[in-house]
Amino acid sequence: MNAKPPIDGILETAVYVDDMAAAHAFYEGVLGLPRMVKGERLYAYNAGPAQTLLVFHRGHTGDDVPTPGGVVPGHDTNGPSHFAFRISVEQIQPWRDYLTSVDVPVISEVVWPAGGTSLYLRDPDGNVLELAAAPLWPNYT
Repeated sequence: MNAKPPIDGILETAVYVDDMAAAHAFYEGVLGLPRMVKGERLYAYNAGPAQTLLVFHRGHTGDDVPTPGGVVPGHDTNGPSHFAFRISVEQIQPWRDYLTSVDVPVISEVVWPAGGTSLYLRDPDGNVLELAAAPLWPNYT
């Protein structure tokens, strides 16, 4: 049996939305993520070094997409999803203040047993976003 090769991390996280313009206004305008790709099916945002947030147009990504380099398999989802952005502990209060100033409610705040804090909010399509300050997980301290 061959040895299991390592995984270096998560390169992309995806969210599905119905209104691409509202999503762009939120992800670039409110959260400040620079858009790297603009297409009919997806927008891609720089979410940090070697990290990309893919915003897919729900209902427009189910078919396979042939590219010069190969076929991208179709995928789609229904209903709200969840993902988290990493923030420093020093940025918890500035994020609270900023979100209040742009009328984006924090729908929940959790202080984890390990001592970290998460702020939860929703994007315009109802997806649940988390701004998470360590420590939360054993690998995020």
